[in-house]
Amino acid sequence: MIEWAVMVWSINDIAFKPDGTQLILAAGSRLLVYDTSDGTLLQPLKGHKDTVYCVAYAKDGKRLLWVSILYNIIYSCLLPRHNDAIQCVSYNPITHQLASCSSSDFGLWSPEQKSVSKHKSSSKIICCSWTNDGQYLALGMFNGIISIRNKNGEEKVKIERPGGSLSPIWSICWNPSREERNDILAVADWGQKVSFYQLSGKQIGKDRALNFDPCCISYFTKGEYILLGGSDKQVSLFTKDGVRLGTVGEQNSWVWTCQAKPDSNYVTFSRELGIDSSLTPQLIFSTVHGLYKDRYAYRDSMTDVIVQHLITEQKVRIKCKELVKKIAIYRNRLAIQLPEKILIYELYSEDLSDMHYRVKEKIIKKFECNLLVVCANHIILCQEKRLQCLSFSGVKEREWQMESLIRYIKVIGGPPGREGLLVGLKNGQILKIFVDNLFAIVLLKQATAVRCLDMSASRKKLAVVDENDTCLVYDIDTKELLFQEPNANSVAWNTQCEDMLCFSGGGYLNIKASTFPVHRQKLQGFVVGYNGSKIFCLHVFSISAVEVPQVTGGACPLLALARLTRPGKRQLILFFISSPQAFIRVQDLRYLELISSIEERKKRGETNNDLFLADVFSYQGKFHEAAKLYKRSGHENLALEMYTDLCMFEYAKDFLGSGDPKETKMLITKQADWARNIKEPKAAVEMYISAGEHVKAIEICGDHGWVDMLIDIARKLDKAEREPLLLCATYLKKLDSPGYAAETYLKMGDLKSLVQLHVETQRWDEAFALGEKHPEFKDDIYVPYAQWLAENDRFEEAQKAFHKAGRQREAVQVLEQLTNNAVAESRFNDAAYYYWMLSMQCLDIAQDPAQKDTMLGKFYHFQRLAELYHGYHAIHRHTEDPFSVHRPETLFNISRFLLHSLPKDTPSGISKVKILFTLAKQSKALGAYRLARHAYDKLRGLYIPARFQKSIELGTLTIRAKPFHDSELSALVYRLSTTNPLPPAPSALSPCPPDVLHLVEFYLEEGITDEEAISLIDLEVLRPKRDDRQLEIANNSSQILRLVETKDSIGDEDPFTAKLSFEQGGSEFVPVVVSRLVLRSMSRRDVLIKRWPPPLRWQYFRSLLPDASITMCPSCFQMFHSEDYELLVLQHGCCPYCRRCKDDPGP
Repeated sequence: MIEWAVMVWSINDIAFKPDGTQLILAAGSRLLVYDTSDGTLLQPLKGHKDTVYCVAYAKDGKRLLWVSILYNIIYSCLLPRHNDAIQCVSYNPITHQLASCSSSDFGLWSPEQKSVSKHKSSSKIICCSWTNDGQYLALGMFNGIISIRNKNGEEKVKIERPGGSLSPIWSICWNPSREERNDILAVADWGQKVSFYQLSGKQIGKDRALNFDPCCISYFTKGEYILLGGSDKQVSLFTKDGVRLGTVGEQNSWVWTCQAKPDSNYVTFSRELGIDSSLTPQLIFSTVHGLYKDRYAYRDSMTDVIVQHLITEQKVRIKCKELVKKIAIYRNRLAIQLPEKILIYELYSEDLSDMHYRVKEKIIKKFECNLLVVCANHIILCQEKRLQCLSFSGVKEREWQMESLIRYIKVIGGPPGREGLLVGLKNGQILKIFVDNLFAIVLLKQATAVRCLDMSASRKKLAVVDENDTCLVYDIDTKELLFQEPNANSVAWNTQCEDMLCFSGGGYLNIKASTFPVHRQKLQGFVVGYNGSKIFCLHVFSISAVEVPQVTGGACPLLALARLTRPGKRQLILFFISSPQAFIRVQDLRYLELISSIEERKKRGETNNDLFLADVFSYQGKFHEAAKLYKRSGHENLALEMYTDLCMFEYAKDFLGSGDPKETKMLITKQADWARNIKEPKAAVEMYISAGEHVKAIEICGDHGWVDMLIDIARKLDKAEREPLLLCATYLKKLDSPGYAAETYLKMGDLKSLVQLHVETQRWDEAFALGEKHPEFKDDIYVPYAQWLAENDRFEEAQKAFHKAGRQREAVQVLEQLTNNAVAESRFNDAAYYYWMLSMQCLDIAQDPAQKDTMLGKFYHFQRLAELYHGYHAIHRHTEDPFSVHRPETLFNISRFLLHSLPKDTPSGISKVKILFTLAKQSKALGAYRLARHAYDKLRGLYIPARFQKSIELGTLTIRAKPFHDSELSALVYRLSTTNPLPPAPSALSPCPPDVLHLVEFYLEEGITDEEAISLIDLEVLRPKRDDRQLEIANNSSQILRLVETKDSIGDEDPFTAKLSFEQGGSEFVPVVVSRLVLRSMSRRDVLIKRWPPPLRWQYFRSLLPDASITMCPSCFQMFHSEDYELLVLQHGCCPYCRRCKDDPGP
């Protein structure tokens, strides 16, 4: 540091002569000129009347300018004046045009002109600076505005800083670097911020807080660093991006000005008042770097780390945006120490050439250390005499205290978590420390301090450079000094050769091999690594890889091997083919395998040297010579195999045997393989087909989607070749050609695969046709079909498909789910239909004797539920919809039917309230007042929904005003010919609308089969006209009008009519049982038959009113008045109960 002795005046400004030889100080009313080399005062310039506080030097060094407080610019004989005090001046670096700025204006003066052009300013100008090309002038003003003017004084850009007049622009400076693509202006304002702008006025990055008022800002000559001083009483060093690096110097008062000496690292700055106001320290930017084998990491621009691969010359930059203090690299780990933390990076992959690093861990803690070392799982800190071992989480695991200062430390490898460290001390002691061991091992101790050391690849020798620049090599086991060499500043062992090391010093690179003399060549720098034939040397801030020149063979093959490049190594090794050690050293496994193979063959008794030599020629690439030797030794097949493997098929044909089909096929196959590998698939297919390799040809066609070629191959193949045909069909199916695939399966006779194809491609018509011809595949077709229908929300069809496939359980499950859903969603018509289907499903299962009783019970139960839900659908719609499509009589009959048919446990979804409410309402409308009263009374015992309460309460009141008798609304029971039967008499009902049909069920006498009964009924014997008389019979319970036969009409009575009478006085219902005679007397037009499938028997019904037509559905066997049925079928297109389509011919 040069300290300039100055009087008590304050230093107002500083200026260097552009060549850096002189320093000009504005001290009080004097100008002091100093020699920068030794700090001597060359010339004091006196005679100023007042304080000089502004100094500027022209770029060419021919003009010096200073400003006094009397508003004058003093230069030669020109004394231009401003109306106000001059604040700053600046020379144009190109045209030497002078800019002088005052509180109210600024002037531009050039040597060619004798007048000064002045321009008004809106505020006080505090600072100014010219761009590098001299085209623009930046002015910093007190009101926080930066005005950028051209060299004519015209304003081009105006930048307003946040804060306005509260943030005066106190200092500005353009970056002098010509490597930057844009002109960059650094701005320091008293808003305690520093910011950067382009010439266009666009800000670069964000403002950076300073926490003090800056008074001066200036760049180094090359623009890589910034000096900043002010109210914090110190000069700080920043990067060109505004990242603070550290403190250059501290003072006891404000720092007014600071400058860097041109083209050097010297810095000059001055404080406000006092003696020794100007200090010039030199900044030393030390090299921060790390090396491991062929990876070198070093600091760049103080805040970045560059990792360089020394072999591939690849580089990667890691931006830290903070001062990088230490770097360590080891294997795939990289550690970077920053002021407040340590970052640990790792490689993305294990690839030796990979250069992508990612953050593995962060240790957020401040450390002070002299050296930093990284291992696989630990960080090692060196602090004077102490070593600390930290985990990547920052936990201290171990600590070693040394006897003397630690001068050198190096990781010498080892398993992760157990690496070894080589440590050299100032007292000459050398130790080996393991990361997982608390105790250090002393290797040896010498008399002089250690400067550098390294251990050989076998860990048997140790090379040390001491403080006397001597390289000493020791045997670690015996502690014997093997040799020593002078003029050494660094040393490194070869990582591939045990006996080779190199050391540098005195401007030379020295290579020592075993006991041979030292080889020396000129080289500047320090040796930091030696790997094979490459020596890595560090010179100033860069590292380079030096290729050791080749030498001829001789007494030391290992020395020659280490100095050769890779092609040269192979040539030299051929002279030492009997020594596998040489090939091991260059890691050439091919030649090692050859040597091992030859040795094994010799042990087995092979003595044909021509054959051995041919193998050597083939390994060397001399294939034609090898083929000749193979032929001479009688092994033409080896020549054929060699040329075939090399895809040299034209030469291979010369070695084909006379018409051997196997060799010909092998050659064509190899040629096809080669065509396939070089992306000629069509040629490969043709060759494979000619060689009979149909599978490989099909694979290529399938991979490329060639459908036409696949079907051609399939058609040409014999049906016995199942493997290629099956592969061909598989590819055709993948390529969406099911027709061709089906053709292939048919050719193979693989019907099962054909069925699977139709199912997978959803070609159901073809699948069904195949299932008709081959019933054994019925299950394979209908089960997937049913699943497909279910997935497409076609559940009814899915149920039928399951049933057809014989999957009764799945069919029932689908129906049960559909039924539950329909009830839950109040779709009672659908629920009735699904219950009917369930009943028919149960009837079908009941054919199994083991399940007959259970299934028949379910059949009757589901049939009854179907009837209930079918009727309740109209009641539900009547109570929910705003209007009803049914007549009152229909609703009356439905509600009456439901009320008498409901079981004790009301089925889910059916509301008794709605049934009774409908019955009461319709009974009242039809005049059945007693029944209405009864219904309202029943409703009083039920929970009434809120929306029905008012209607029911009103109906209950109004019904009391009605008479106590009913209209005749009772249905006629045709079995009894009465409306009020004493014994129970079941009636045939129509479901739509509910009504009692004029039908009487009759049963066959025992021994009469259904077929016989049909045949007897079909006879239709004509009967004579009867002459009947009426007879009235009265008893206590009823009056009956009977037809009485006379003697003349005994043979005229209808036999069936005679069966309708009851035994007098009996209370039990007696079914009508008919004999053959009665059946013969019946007309086929009057008989309806429900032809139930087994195990149920058929049901027979006789119409008592032949003129009133009745229609029965052949599917569900429900009977309707013909007019009603036809109307409903026309409306719905199907049976209203079972939904059988009118065009469906079957039941």
